[in-house]
Amino acid sequence: MMIEKIWLTRSWLSILILPCSILYGIIILLRQLCYQLKILPSWKAPIPIIVVGNLTVGGNGKTPLVIWLVKKLLSKGYRVGVISRGYGGKANSYPLLLNKKISIKESGDEPALIYWRTGVPVIVSPNRVIAVKMLLSKQKLDFIISDDGLQHYTLQRDFEIVVIDGTRRFGNGWLLPAGPLREYKYRLKNVNAIIINDGITKHDEIAMQLIGDIAINLLTGEKKSVLELNQVIAIAGIGNPARFFLSLKKKGVQLIATYSFSDHQLYKFSTLSHLVNDNQILLMTEKDGVKCFHFAQFNWWYLPVNAKLSKPGAKKILSEIISLTKFNRIN
Repeated sequence: MMIEKIWLTRSWLSILILPCSILYGIIILLRQLCYQLKILPSWKAPIPIIVVGNLTVGGNGKTPLVIWLVKKLLSKGYRVGVISRGYGGKANSYPLLLNKKISIKESGDEPALIYWRTGVPVIVSPNRVIAVKMLLSKQKLDFIISDDGLQHYTLQRDFEIVVIDGTRRFGNGWLLPAGPLREYKYRLKNVNAIIINDGITKHDEIAMQLIGDIAINLLTGEKKSVLELNQVIAIAGIGNPARFFLSLKKKGVQLIATYSFSDHQLYKFSTLSHLVNDNQILLMTEKDGVKCFHFAQFNWWYLPVNAKLSKPGAKKILSEIISLTKFNRIN
């Protein structure tokens, strides 16, 4: 996309809109100061809140990390809930507690994917404080994970994780709209963990990879190695589609063509059906797949991925998060 290309370099166009970024930066500083001085109110939940967020706009691998963290805490016996803004979703009212009857159009793709993969209670709401209060009224929980919300200071948090695209990092290093940054980079000094999704890690950063080699047929549920798929046409409607296409090529998948869609794209049958013929495979991300189940064709497949963190980093994050609660669910 054109805007992402602008964010990667300090081009004449990004320089032209830099004054808007300066104004945006001033607003950020004033807003942070108002929360620090308690001019703007914030709310403290009775159980630990873990925020998994981004410093930049665009997909960084945040949702797979949320799923990884939920599953790790569940495996240790803890009760976990998730809250999300639900970007791309449009419900009639909020907060929205997900269930099997809630459509993707209502919930948004990322909350639906988290609910589908983990089975934990997931609530969607623009107001994360209200979402937490509703979760606590419905469930007895040990932890609540906020999918995104690093800049949502109305909700106090006990642990912050920032996920960074190891390839793009911070682009041209400027704030929105001239660059991809939501906040100044010094914000990283105040977070508990910095996760680098693919790429070289620096001091105090934790390496993460997205692993997945088994494709699943959307219509039948059949599973097979992605390398067994022939005549593949790949699509991706995520923050960084190029990452998905490059990962397929690195695995050895021979791609006939690739098609990029906007992040959180809501698909129709007519949008995708003309991209392939009956002898070809349409391969997509799992985030795309959850939006296509009800009109999927026999030759449509998706590739689920799982976050894999370096062992020392994973152990550090989990031990620090578990130390936030007085409950020891597993002896």
